[in-house]
Amino acid sequence: MTARIRFGVLLATLLTGAPVWAQRPSSAGPLAAGYVDPANGLSLEQAIARALEQEPSLRAARSQVDAAEGMRLQASLRPNPSVSFERREEPAGSDNQTMVAIEWPLDLFRKSRRVAVADREVVTTRLAVADRKRLLAALVRTRYGEVLAAIRELEILDELVAITRGQHDLLRSRVDEGATPPLERDLLDVELRRLQSDRLLQVGRSDAAVFELKRVLGMSADAELAVRETLEGLVQREISTAPPVLDTTAIQQRADVREALSRVDVADAKIQRSEAEGRFDVRVVANYMRMDAGFPQRAFAPDGGLTLVRGLFHYVSAGAMVTIPVLNRNQGEVAAARAERTGAAAAYDAARLSAETELAAARVREERARQAVQLYSGGTQALARQNLTVVRQSHELGRVSVFDVLAEQRRFLDVERAHTSALREAYEARTALNRAVGGVR
Repeated sequence: MTARIRFGVLLATLLTGAPVWAQRPSSAGPLAAGYVDPANGLSLEQAIARALEQEPSLRAARSQVDAAEGMRLQASLRPNPSVSFERREEPAGSDNQTMVAIEWPLDLFRKSRRVAVADREVVTTRLAVADRKRLLAALVRTRYGEVLAAIRELEILDELVAITRGQHDLLRSRVDEGATPPLERDLLDVELRRLQSDRLLQVGRSDAAVFELKRVLGMSADAELAVRETLEGLVQREISTAPPVLDTTAIQQRADVREALSRVDVADAKIQRSEAEGRFDVRVVANYMRMDAGFPQRAFAPDGGLTLVRGLFHYVSAGAMVTIPVLNRNQGEVAAARAERTGAAAAYDAARLSAETELAAARVREERARQAVQLYSGGTQALARQNLTVVRQSHELGRVSVFDVLAEQRRFLDVERAHTSALREAYEARTALNRAVGGVR
């Protein structure tokens, strides 16, 4: 074997051999099968349910509800009383005095206002969690659809690689027999390598889509995940069902709109709380004093004897301290609460307008995407596949050249990719419509 032949064999090995570090075979069989498990794979409904249960950011949002309920409990508690103790001794003498005092704030006009603010903040926090669920469900649907679209693209490339490999083997046999010029074999060889390269790139995109789906499901990157459904089946199921009901109350029932309205209620409650804290308050005060005092002189006792002049005295007092709002009536906090209320009202208007626009756009998008999918399902895809089969058979009979086969094959690939885009658009349009209506499914 000459050096030139050995070099050619080595070069061919390097060009056609699969890399040893590849995680998937590059030429053996269909690669899309590794992503789909019709029996035990994850369905869309299971994916949404899993995300709503395990997704970390949603669990963090739920903890805010617990925090708001804790603040509500704190707001319902009365202020603690204050107790003071005082002991006085006479230097170099025997007199002493002991005093105990208690002070109890009545917290007039304040508790009910604090509780009202806390109650509305609990409602607002729960609505924020509900809106997070709505957005998370839509995100899971989007990521699930991206995985299905990537798998469909990979299935198409799997099919074309298998077909092209069969054609290449046939032409190679013909070339060896001298029935076909080597040019046709080489052209198919180039096309086969191009399709294999596209397929490997599509594997990378499919893996990336799966990783993104794992993230929103709260799964680790190394966890096993296979999907159960196909993009065509899922879209056909979506199209066959009626779209969500769209009525005048759909906007008001959305969690983000209700949350924005609830924040207006919170701001109103804060205004009332600030005004109540600027009113007078009363503190009840009670004291007990024990005084032991006397003089160094002596006096006659009741029995007629002499004794020191000394006495033990007990004093009890009660009263009230009134805070008079003369200078500080909480004007600054009231003004800040009113400004916050103005901002909350504007935010509510913005949320409502955004929801109306999103709903109108999603409705139009879903309708047009459904029509586009029906056009493909009405025979476009089947006709493109039939055309490719006819051209391929004609080439096998020697009626057309390999250039016609390659051209029709690329046309078929373009049609299939366009069909995938239409299916994905229909799926994403229904997802957007569900999100706009406020559904969590």
